[in-house]
Amino acid sequence: MKIAVIALGKIGLPLAVQFASKGHDVVGVDVNAAVVDLINSGREPFPGEAHLQEKLAELVPAGRLRATTDYADAVPGADAVVLVVPLFVDADANPDFGWMDGATAELAKHLTPGTLVSYETTLPVGTTRSRWKPALESGSGLVEGKDFHLVFSPERVLTGRVFEDLRKYPKLVGGLSPEGAKAAVEFYEAVLDFDERPDLQRGNGVWDLGSAEASELAKLAETTYRDVNIGLANQFARYASTVGIDIYQVIEASNSQPYSHIHQPGIAVGGHCIPVYPRLYLWNDPAATVVRAAREANAGMPDYTIGLLEGAYGSLEGAQVVVLGAAYRGGVKETAFSGVFAAVEALQARGATAFVNDPMYTDEELEKLGFTPYHFGQPIDAAVVQANHAEYASLSPSDLPGVKAFIDGRRVSSAEQWDGVVYRVIGKA
Repeated sequence: MKIAVIALGKIGLPLAVQFASKGHDVVGVDVNAAVVDLINSGREPFPGEAHLQEKLAELVPAGRLRATTDYADAVPGADAVVLVVPLFVDADANPDFGWMDGATAELAKHLTPGTLVSYETTLPVGTTRSRWKPALESGSGLVEGKDFHLVFSPERVLTGRVFEDLRKYPKLVGGLSPEGAKAAVEFYEAVLDFDERPDLQRGNGVWDLGSAEASELAKLAETTYRDVNIGLANQFARYASTVGIDIYQVIEASNSQPYSHIHQPGIAVGGHCIPVYPRLYLWNDPAATVVRAAREANAGMPDYTIGLLEGAYGSLEGAQVVVLGAAYRGGVKETAFSGVFAAVEALQARGATAFVNDPMYTDEELEKLGFTPYHFGQPIDAAVVQANHAEYASLSPSDLPGVKAFIDGRRVSSAEQWDGVVYRVIGKA
């Protein structure tokens, strides 16, 4: 097959590589010429994705994968087009379709008959049918269901382990017609590999959910569940700390029963997915009080954690405090919706001088994010763990000269490592 992948970011590029590794001819489209040049030279444009560099080094020279900024070069004659352009959420928690609208308009200009179009970007329910179908038809002059097929198939992978996750989880699809869904099932069966999953009654592979709307909701539901679960864990943790209970012991005990799967509490919920997709769900269902309460609870955790520091240290007026971790989670160089921003803001609101350390970022990169870099060995009054980078697990007071309080927002350390320092973790008194 000839396949076009639109947007070669942290999901789109591994997808393009996966498709090419199955013997198909893949052309990726991206608006960033520097990214295109790196890919065409066989080099990964971003670090941290397992096996990406080695696969690029094999597939690009073999002629199976190339990149371009030109839709006219990639889309005409394609058997399938997979679109993974980002969807953003504005300050009022409304979806901002700007980038996706632009990509869809360009796709429509060059769309040819016989193409399967699959949107993989997470969307509010109904978007595929009510927004992308008329946009593609009006821009191309073609008719969906007759000249081309349109489906929604959410990505279900985590950056850093995309190839592993593509094999592990069933691929969900939902079409606007049975014929479109059938074409999508056949496409994804031809471009993906699947591990055995005997625990799944339907087996691993491609699952047709019956409609684009069901597939859209499945993605929102699985991610919103995680946000609600984390919100519940954070509520339990905040209560437990007031009555002298170790919430981690309680969660372990509760989860020993198969009907309980309580997540872990923590300083923040970050990334492109968990903080965003519940808002997309709320855009469809504003009466979802449970979802709204969980989102508000999780959004308030950075300020709560800095409050723990204030209780442990005393007044933060004039204190010098380092936030450990700019990334939203350990081992991933990404700051999307990271708790670092709210934590720094909460520190400054209390009169503290905030510094930020992250082993994945240079000083220049931290400064561009608006932070003052911190290096271990510099005097500091207190520290707050925001990202669970592996490097932070072995820290001791000698790394943070003068530190008086250490707030472990991700439970990466232990009280035994902080002799003479006030150590606090979320969910323990």
